[in-house]
Amino acid sequence: MPQSPELIVGSYNVHKAVGTDRRRDPHRTISVIRELDADLVALQEVDRRFGDRRGILDLDELSDATGLTPVMLSTRKSEAAHGWHGNLLLFRNATLRDARVIDLPGFEPRGAIVADLDFETHSLRVIATHLGLLKASRLQQSHRLVDEIDPDHPTLMMGDMNEWRRGVTCSLMPLRSGLDAVHRTHFAPSFPARRPVLPLDRIIGCTRAEVVDLAPHISPLARLASDHLPIRARIRISA
Repeated sequence: MPQSPELIVGSYNVHKAVGTDRRRDPHRTISVIRELDADLVALQEVDRRFGDRRGILDLDELSDATGLTPVMLSTRKSEAAHGWHGNLLLFRNATLRDARVIDLPGFEPRGAIVADLDFETHSLRVIATHLGLLKASRLQQSHRLVDEIDPDHPTLMMGDMNEWRRGVTCSLMPLRSGLDAVHRTHFAPSFPARRPVLPLDRIIGCTRAEVVDLAPHISPLARLASDHLPIRARIRISA
């Protein structure tokens, strides 16, 4: 029996390239992304919050260093921004079939990128997001994201969920209605970067995308480059 296709994926809140030493250094942010050696990466906080919301990374340098292609969005809030409400999705060795953005409900401006990608052996829907700080907002946002899970195709959700709870008190509980029950939820502490204890960042396999491994990416540079550690997982796509 042939093995199911697999991908290496990552999620990383880059904190606008400001590290735990309070220095802004986009070059080391790109170096950490290169360390992940992933096929698919969701980034959060890649744009400045105010003004023209200018992106903080050199996208040409990023592509040259990592081999990853950014999902470019014509509906960005600003021509200077990289993504949508600070989200950016990167991929390699795939064809982008469709990409759109959604605003999420809640007290703060939050959003998500929904991208449909065709890899050589399979297709995948990817939802890249950054949820709010308030639990009530995260509950609303989780309910909204359920609508984007494709019941007929493998779907993967990644991002900074700002949630550390597990079980019935977790604000991500509405997502369970869109998850394949046979897939276990994995947790990896990613915050704060120097001594991670809270699993704020998540990679969630929906429908036929199974999270096989999930762990924080720990390196001296990763501990320094942002207040979050990136997380990395192996995803198995089932027929």
